[in-house]
Amino acid sequence: MDDPTQPVAETVVCSRCGTPAESTPPTWTYSVENGHRLYFCDACARAHIRAIESRLDSVWW
Repeated sequence: MDDPTQPVAETVVCSRCGTPAESTPPTWTYSVENGHRLYFCDACARAHIRAIESRLDSVWW
């Protein structure tokens, strides 16, 4: 039986490739775009680090 006092584990999904994670791994990064928080796995973040550091929206990369 579910205990309502226990926190629910949130599944986080990479906004670029769709890789799921049980909780937010420390190697993942996120971006706030149009008021929404988007998470990116370590592989996608590494591949697009220059665009992320330049603060380009993910639609551009």
